[in-house]
Amino acid sequence: MTVRTPPQSGFHPDSSPVRLRLTGERKTGRRRGFLKQVHAACAALALAAFSVFAPVQAAPQPAVPIAASTPAAYVPLILFSIDGIRWDYLNRGVSPTLSALAAGGVRAERMLPSYPSITFPNHYTLVTGLYPDHHGIVANTFQDPAAPGGVFHMSSKDEAWWDEGTPLWVSAERQGLPTATEFWPGSESAIHGVRPSHWEPFNQGKRADQRVDSLLAWLDLPAERKPRFLSLYFDAVDTAGHFHGPDSEAVNTAVAATDTAIGHLIEGLKARGIAANLIVVSDHGMAAVAPDHTVWLDDVVDPAAVHVVFADAVSGVDIPETAAGHVAEAKLLAPHEHMTCWDKAKVPARLHYGTNPRVPDVVCMGEVGWLIETRAEQARRHFHLQGEHGYDNTAPEMGALFIANGPAFKAGTVIPPFPNVDVYPLMAKVLGVKAERNDGDLAGVRGALAGR
Repeated sequence: MTVRTPPQSGFHPDSSPVRLRLTGERKTGRRRGFLKQVHAACAALALAAFSVFAPVQAAPQPAVPIAASTPAAYVPLILFSIDGIRWDYLNRGVSPTLSALAAGGVRAERMLPSYPSITFPNHYTLVTGLYPDHHGIVANTFQDPAAPGGVFHMSSKDEAWWDEGTPLWVSAERQGLPTATEFWPGSESAIHGVRPSHWEPFNQGKRADQRVDSLLAWLDLPAERKPRFLSLYFDAVDTAGHFHGPDSEAVNTAVAATDTAIGHLIEGLKARGIAANLIVVSDHGMAAVAPDHTVWLDDVVDPAAVHVVFADAVSGVDIPETAAGHVAEAKLLAPHEHMTCWDKAKVPARLHYGTNPRVPDVVCMGEVGWLIETRAEQARRHFHLQGEHGYDNTAPEMGALFIANGPAFKAGTVIPPFPNVDVYPLMAKVLGVKAERNDGDLAGVRGALAGR
């Protein structure tokens, strides 16, 4: 099948930024007078991720648990992210390695992403234990006039964008434990002046097996340099979901290929006699989007009267201090079919969103399966998303995957749904690192730990 591939930009295909424009002064005093015709990066929904995998084959099934007989002198914690793999994809029969890890360890019925259920906010939540409202990465594209350049893109590396949170690798490094990251949002920045001991800049063209080989190479380092915490990121499942929809054969192919790469890692660990603790997560799920399921902001307000910061399943709109801006704000906050908008100060408390100054003035949440767009932005995109995320984080379609396996975890255990902020205190416990201030609760996932 021939598919037109849009240009790549930044770290990950889910940028969904829109062209930025401001008319008049913004309502938020911190940004007043800041924006003048800024263009955000186009969404990098690069189908090239499909070519990074070897042909699909049955992945080797690990022993259960994977390395129970291995000496425990060196037991690293490895965090995998499979971007966009929904909790129920495990039931499709195309991921024998993941299924074996789940059967021999712990899996959650599903994990609840943080709101908005999009990539950068949730990846940073997983390693900080903070809701996006608290760690400051409030969307894949957003603005802050106090930060360099004023506009955050997924390629932004300046510490000022990231320093409202402290990732686990920073705490571990400070406490004397070497770390390594093979692609993770924030890992290319010196956050609070600290980088992982080993890291690589994001390269979407790097095949999944090559990413695994980089991680295995770090495990072969001398003892004093060998990382105790490692992270690994895969993006093809998410790309397939956006282009073809969550129920497509393309998604199944991407899941199977990613599973094969993880099987390669398991075999590498066995060959090295390493009894690792593994945690497999995703940042969000995926919902199908029909071609006619779009709420056009142009039909609600005059686009020239407001400043649309980001859009798609969730939209953030800044309101200028003008008469036209106030009229537009009232129209947005009125009831709509397939879309609910709030003043940022009145976003429901359960979403934990709206207090950070980086959150735009009005937050609009689409009904699951609907997009919120402007016609001008859709014309620039040149393609229709068949799958999207960013919706209500409690929606089943947004549910994420959680699997844990290794000496620290129980075997054959299923735990109830829990919020993804709880992953951070769990990892800190397993790693033996003193946790930073966070929004998680170890009690919610304590049932995953062996001996508990």
